Amino acid sequence: MIYSSSNIWAAYKFNDPYKYLKSQAMFLLIGYFIIYFISKVPYSLYKDYSNKILILSIILLILVLIPGIGTIRNGSRSWFGIGSFGIQPSEFAKLGLIIFTSKYLTTNKIKDIKTSVLPILLVVILVFGLIMLQPDFGTGIIIVISIISLLFISGVNINFFLKIGLIGIIGIVVLVIIAPYRMARITSFLNPWSDPLGTGFQIIQSLYAIGPGGLLGMGLGNSIQKHFYLPEPQTDFIFSIISEELGFAGVLIVSTLFITIIYRGLKISINTEDKFAKYLAYGITFSIAFQTILNLMVVVGLIPVTGVTLPFLSYGGSSLLVSMLEIGILLNISKYS
Repeated sequence: MIYSSSNIWAAYKFNDPYKYLKSQAMFLLIGYFIIYFISKVPYSLYKDYSNKILILSIILLILVLIPGIGTIRNGSRSWFGIGSFGIQPSEFAKLGLIIFTSKYLTTNKIKDIKTSVLPILLVVILVFGLIMLQPDFGTGIIIVISIISLLFISGVNINFFLKIGLIGIIGIVVLVIIAPYRMARITSFLNPWSDPLGTGFQIIQSLYAIGPGGLLGMGLGNSIQKHFYLPEPQTDFIFSIISEELGFAGVLIVSTLFITIIYRGLKISINTEDKFAKYLAYGITFSIAFQTILNLMVVVGLIPVTGVTLPFLSYGGSSLLVSMLEIGILLNISKYS
């Protein structure tokens, strides 16, 4: 699907229709080695090094903000440029924070909100703030929701989440006010046709891709929208091309695969007796689930464009490697369970 969605753009931009396919194939191969290696590493090791993993993640988030070290792509200073490749530290910070929170919840009894929950929230706010400086709102939201979900299953009082929700709404309003382009995205989400050549362009073109798909689609490779209508369809909007070329049947297959991964992740979490492993498996599964749901909601126009990739399917080395690393950890937890 990456080749099918990107070959027109790659041939135009790089004079090589296989450009994105070759890059992603390399990351996929590395990812398989990562899965094999990580599935052999005892998950308890992450607990021992959780503090160092978090500190390293925060250092990388700071370094990427420094001009000359971090590179700007699509308006965000979110990447370390290595030749034609880019590494996105926020993807690794997401996993690092899940590991740290899992260890924190294992070693601290959640009794008093101020003494037990506030420290982890301060860490989350720090990581979220560094990611927002890039800015990368989508990844930041996924991190916050994943950690809040972990706190919820750890037994924190429901009233706490109502207060957090209220603070979150106020925070989102503030973020919208200080960055006018976010308000433009919201208004274009409510009515994309109010600015069809500007902020509403991506959503409209995505819907034009999904609409004609029908039951079996237009056929693999036969997308119209990838011909310079839908911008860079191999990344955030690859699901639109899947819908257009493979129709409802393709959508059903992809959705079933994601549901299977999420179901198995939750089952691994439930079956393991070790508290750290349980929280870690829950956190990884929540992260994959929320990222998937967020991407699909953007693609069909249910929420404003957030710039979140579809796990395993979208083009992007960092996203793919972290997703496969997470699967390796789940496999290891499953083995010890």
